Order: sequence, then C-alpha cells, then structure tokens
Amino acid sequence: MARLILLLEDDPAIADTVVFALRREGFAVEHHAWLAEARERLRTAPPPELLILDIGLPDGHGLDLCRELRSGPLSRLPVIVLSARSDEMDRVLGLELGADDYLAKPFSPRELVARVRALLRRAQATPPATAGFRVDGTRVSLDGVPLHLTKLELGLLTYLLRAPQRIHSRDTLLDAVWGSSAESTDRTVDTHIKTLRAKLREAAPARDPIKTHRGLGYSLEP
Repeated sequence: MARLILLLEDDPAIADTVVFALRREGFAVEHHAWLAEARERLRTAPPPELLILDIGLPDGHGLDLCRELRSGPLSRLPVIVLSARSDEMDRVLGLELGADDYLAKPFSPRELVARVRALLRRAQATPPATAGFRVDGTRVSLDGVPLHLTKLELGLLTYLLRAPQRIHSRDTLLDAVWGSSAESTDRTVDTHIKTLRAKLREAAPARDPIKTHRGLGYSLEP
C-alpha cells in the first residue's frame, strides 16, 4: 500500500506540482487548501505518515497546526514546512514549534521528494516510547523529564532502545554509533555509557535502565 502524505497548501499551482512529484514516486497524496479541513482530516483514520504544510493559509497559520500536533496523539507525525518565508528567524521558529524540516519556496520538487523519503526513514527508525523514554527526533525525555544528550550519547541510547533487553557488545555499539572506520576503543563506549547513565540518574534517580553484562556488553531493561 502506498504511503500516505497529507498536503496543506492553498496555492493550486504549487499543490499540483507537489502532488504530481509525490505520486510519480509512488506516494498517495491528500491535498487540502484550508486549515480547518486539515484539522478535521487529522482527526480521522487512517492518519497520514507525513504532513507537508504551508504557513500562510486563508483561515490561519500553518505553524499553529504544527504546535497542536506536538501536544496531541499525533505528536510523532513528521512535518515538513513549505514557505515563501526564507529568513533565518522564520526557519528557526518553524523548527522550534515542532517542524522536522523547513523548505523555502521556490523549491525543487526532486529535493522535496528526497526530504520526504529521508524524514520517513528517520521516523521509521525512531523507537517508540519504551521503558519511560520518549524519543522525537533529537528530543528525548525519561519519565517526562527532558534529557540533554550529546550526539554520541543520543546514538547509544537510540540504538539500545531499538532492541530492549538484548545484550549489545561493545564492538556492535562502536560500529553502530561511531562507525566501522572510527578510531575508537571499547573504553570509548564505556566512557560514554558512564556519562549517559549519569544523565539518566539525574532525570530519574530511582532508575538505572542500562545494565552492564560483564564480558558481554550492555542492554536496556524496561
């Protein structure tokens, strides 16, 4: 079954271009020109796998919908903003209000399709809430407390979350997070696990979800 994309765009010419480009690549596309229509559609099943939205709409501001999504049941829905506003502050605002990507008009349909594919891959790879963790892109929380992780700490945690209770060797973690060509050692993994654990204890003092298996590696226990 084709993956469903919801497009919210009031310019017919731009909408036609986007719909054509996505359908040519095998996606199913639903197009709406009004904010109220999109809100109503998002309340029904099945939900889309990704939302593309314009900011300036006849009946409201597209980023209002983005903010609403992030606090509701579709909080993990990937969102790409299409906007004629290309200033840095507009892009920053869009991302801070929950957009996953921001593409300024005029844009290349080929680039848009590439970004859609990349975002869907990333969303598919992101683990669901596990053991009290919630991961949304680079934003992570434990029991509702935000975690401020480095890129490598986030990589370790995300990899452990993908297979809870499985023991991952240090070599596996090195390859997955640092890359096979990285000049790192088992000690590198141990050091980053230590700092990651400290941040998890700070967020949830009574918990220690990362377990050490002597001579084997690490696992994450729900």
